[in-house]
Amino acid sequence: MDFNIFMNDVVTKAREEITQAGYTELTSPEEVDQALTQEGTTLVMVNSVCGCAGGIARPAAAHAIHYDKRPDRLVTVFAGQDREATNRAREYFEGYPPSSPSFALLKDGKIQTMVERHDIEGFEPMEVIGKLQRSFEEYCEEV
Repeated sequence: MDFNIFMNDVVTKAREEITQAGYTELTSPEEVDQALTQEGTTLVMVNSVCGCAGGIARPAAAHAIHYDKRPDRLVTVFAGQDREATNRAREYFEGYPPSSPSFALLKDGKIQTMVERHDIEGFEPMEVIGKLQRSFEEYCEEV
């Protein structure tokens, strides 16, 4: 099997999985700026093709949003794929090093908290869901 064909399939599946969960894909710096500067809360899932993204982060992203309090917007950038969009998003994550997969919660365009790779890798999806929902409880409004 051709490696590029294999990787394209993996990337396509990873993109579909997160967008089917309700996240809007941001693929350009302009889309990132437009989404992340809005008033209210925005959860950014930094997607990737690693095992902890597929086995932990994306399932957590899909299930954490079924909660009384949740962000106003759900968006995603894809590390290693949409590099310019990901780099622009990371500019908003002031004080945090690049990390993928990860989740950033912004309010009115300002970073409030992050769930970084070291908070995801080695944990169960339910533990990551709990971390996300604790952030929602602190920073988001009831829907």
